[in-house]
Amino acid sequence: MIDMFTALSFILLTIIVFKFSLFINDRFKIAFLNPILITAVIIIIILKIFNFTYSDYYKGGRILISALGPIVVVLAVPLYKNRHDLMKNFIPIIGGVIASIITTFVSITVLCKLFGIDEIIFLSLLSKSVTTPMAVETTKMLGGNEAVTILAVIITGLTGAAFAPVVINRGKIKNNIAKGIGIGSAAHALGTTKAIEMNEEAGAASGLAMGVTGLLTIIAVIIFA
Repeated sequence: MIDMFTALSFILLTIIVFKFSLFINDRFKIAFLNPILITAVIIIIILKIFNFTYSDYYKGGRILISALGPIVVVLAVPLYKNRHDLMKNFIPIIGGVIASIITTFVSITVLCKLFGIDEIIFLSLLSKSVTTPMAVETTKMLGGNEAVTILAVIITGLTGAAFAPVVINRGKIKNNIAKGIGIGSAAHALGTTKAIEMNEEAGAASGLAMGVTGLLTIIAVIIFA
């Protein structure tokens, strides 16, 4: 009973802090003031101040994590609405996704070799551009560190969401599907929320690219493993 109360208390705390973070983000309109980043920082500060352990917080956190999979399914709505345009551009979408996966794998391999990064960390970074539930399962298959993977996924998503508008403007990318492919295949769900803000077509392409990237990454990892 106490564990359930603790779990519900931390879930409620997370929701309240996230709502506050949304207010901060809307108020200042700064790319790096992402609600997820602000929420994480505030939660960490609260845990430190009141001397709570991560295991205490995780009693509610694991419930929130288990909800991530079903929530991602909501992205199917813009996919369905724009299914005809997406099917017309299916080959370019697959091409963009494959290019993204190859770039991710090659860049991680080269940088880890260059800086002498431990193999466990290397294996944990391979799925950084995949949405969290898929990334965690991928890391389990490879024998990596799940905590490192989750951190890498969050940083990748936050960075992608922050820099996507800048890259699109500097690159003079006008096609909405092209915008969505780039964002979804590189910055998963966090990037997709930014693509949806741009317009529904970009959001749909990003959602599709995110899903295909996750699937092909898992297949590539199975072969690699």
